[in-house]
Amino acid sequence: MDQTKIRNFCIIAHIDHGKSTLADRLLELTGTIEKRKMKEQILDQMDLERERGITIKLQPVRMQYNGYELNLIDTPGHVDFSYEVSRSLAACEGAILVVDATQGIQAQTLANVKLAQDHELKIIPVINKIDLPNADAKATAEEITTTFGFDKDEMILVSAKTGENVAKILDVVIEKIPHPRSDSARSTRAMIFDSKYDKHRGVVAYVRVVSGNVTRNQGIRLMNASIDAQAIEVGYFAPELRKSDTLDAGEVGYIVTGLREVGKARVGDTITTKVEPAVTPLPGYREVKPMVFASIFPESGDDYPRLRDAMDKLKLNDASLSFEPENIPSLGFGFRTGFLGLLHMDIVQERLQREFELDLVLTSPSVAYIINKANGDAETIYSPAKLPDPSLIRSLSEPWVSLEIISPERYLGQIMNLVTGRRGVYQTTNYLGPNRLDLRFEVPLSSIITDFYDKLKGVSAGYASMNYDLLDYRESDLVKIDILVAGDRVDALAMISHASVAEPEGRRIVEKLKELIPKQQFAVALQAAIGGKVIARETLAALRKDVTAKLYGGDVTRKMKLLKKQKKGKKRLLKFGKVDIPQSAFLGLLRR
Repeated sequence: MDQTKIRNFCIIAHIDHGKSTLADRLLELTGTIEKRKMKEQILDQMDLERERGITIKLQPVRMQYNGYELNLIDTPGHVDFSYEVSRSLAACEGAILVVDATQGIQAQTLANVKLAQDHELKIIPVINKIDLPNADAKATAEEITTTFGFDKDEMILVSAKTGENVAKILDVVIEKIPHPRSDSARSTRAMIFDSKYDKHRGVVAYVRVVSGNVTRNQGIRLMNASIDAQAIEVGYFAPELRKSDTLDAGEVGYIVTGLREVGKARVGDTITTKVEPAVTPLPGYREVKPMVFASIFPESGDDYPRLRDAMDKLKLNDASLSFEPENIPSLGFGFRTGFLGLLHMDIVQERLQREFELDLVLTSPSVAYIINKANGDAETIYSPAKLPDPSLIRSLSEPWVSLEIISPERYLGQIMNLVTGRRGVYQTTNYLGPNRLDLRFEVPLSSIITDFYDKLKGVSAGYASMNYDLLDYRESDLVKIDILVAGDRVDALAMISHASVAEPEGRRIVEKLKELIPKQQFAVALQAAIGGKVIARETLAALRKDVTAKLYGGDVTRKMKLLKKQKKGKKRLLKFGKVDIPQSAFLGLLRR
């Protein structure tokens, strides 16, 4: 294909701004999908994506329009999947920025535009949902002009739902987005921007060919991994995989490698040919780094082999998932797992339960901490249970993030109270337009990974949105809270907390445990402790069996004898009895 007739672009937007619906209209308009096969959110392949109305995995598709080859990559909009967005941008020359006319600029909009600008992409601003009665396209256009500097005549007002003005987007894409500038005569270099696993054909690498070309049955080499393979099949996305004889410079397509481990075809790696290979790989981009960690255990220990197989299979189609085996006595064998965020954790959990029919227990999410030891060494831990003896620790460091919140001005006070109450440090305020604020904070990651987003939506009546990026690790006054049930430490419930909020946090846990643990035949002490100091305690009252119920008369001494025997038994139980915490109690405690 003549490179001047190729356009590679993606759609970027905040979650629920109509990005997938716009992609549907583009596919309809270009005739890529037959009308009888058309359905809503057709590029969202997973059932979870359709049910939740969000895009989780990027999805490429090739369209033909007025003699041009248009390669579109549909991207996620949630902050947890911004890594997917960065991968899409690296394969494109332009981006369509979609902004909802009823909501205006949101936090992820700003983050995505910054990513696109970093990649030097041509951005086409589109204002969507102009058909809705509460749409304010004029105010949204002013916001976009103020924030990003676009001219108002650059903006395209569309309704992805009705198809109004959608054709104009394609015309502007052809006119303004530059064509690929690749050299087909140079050595072959193709960048992997995603991959998936096919059980019959091995790893399928999604690539953007930067120079040269890749043909079917050609010997290939993954340069960074130093692995040789064969291009068993090459082709493009329509959006299903469609075979072709070759992928030329500037094109987006796929290569079936036959490799049996998706980890060998790492995102960012460069594919070249075995004959006349390239000398240097393409400059890669950052590898994904998990932000949130939790342990996953099967409810039944017998399901551990099934969970292990399920995690391996899920990893094949989710390169951002990382895990390692772990054993906690109270829960058995499981996996310590790293996620991009809470939504990613929720998606992984639901996929494991749906696709592999597993009943799971997840420990409370935490972040990675750096231990600065007294002997000068440093160690990173991902679980509070791994924290060494306090005498060996000089200090603890925790991750801090740059938090961006966009909200109507009237909720400023409530948001400031919420963030500062989570140890956040205020930085700056920018006005995006009349009564719209862009607030910047620095805050510990551990303070926002659990219920912060829900609280933010609550105090702002659902209008505020947030985005965050990792800054650095900072020393903090952190302590480990141990939970003791009947004098026994429960490692799965241990947590690391800032000293200033350790006492109320410990009290919250033991109060919740008192509600969740079934009564025993003896009184059970529930304690939260820091080292040897108990900071909170609740007592679970004994379950009193009526041992005198079988009596039907006689002297009172018969009754006293039975009660005395019961009391003696309870005393013995109190000394030797053990409490088995049911899985339902773990689940209830972890649902804040």
